[in-house]
Amino acid sequence: MKSNEDDKDNDRNLAIQREILSGRKFSLAEAIGREGGSFLKGESPVPKLAQAIAELQMFINQNLSDSSGALQAVLYVWVKTDSRVSQHLNSPLIALNQMLSSLVDNQNLLHEFVRQVDHKWGQIYDERPYFQQPGQLPHPQDEYTHESVRLKLIELLDIVRTQS
Repeated sequence: MKSNEDDKDNDRNLAIQREILSGRKFSLAEAIGREGGSFLKGESPVPKLAQAIAELQMFINQNLSDSSGALQAVLYVWVKTDSRVSQHLNSPLIALNQMLSSLVDNQNLLHEFVRQVDHKWGQIYDERPYFQQPGQLPHPQDEYTHESVRLKLIELLDIVRTQS
């Protein structure tokens, strides 16, 4: 009995739709709008990749102490451009774990990362940065040395590992 009533309601709704549309001229935009009306139903209009990047940036902001902000800024850029984030959209901390591990374990990559952080520091403060060369002692006033950045990344990596 209930399905009979549902069928009658559906027939009435279709008849009303036909009557409304009968007086209109066909328009591609309207047809797309009608068909796509439920396209995003239940989904966020923000792409998954953008959500994952935002989640990682918020995590970095909350868990990485960086008074000057240059380290966080460069890490944000690396997160945005690293393909591992798109491979772990449902669990972006796995991507961050992999990124940080590769930075900590690969000295050449770490040195390049620190060079970018120094460069960003120079841009932020409009001063000449202290670029530490591999195997060279850091300048006494250098906030971002190879070892200090490595230790901060290890600290963040430990937090990531406890969260994931």
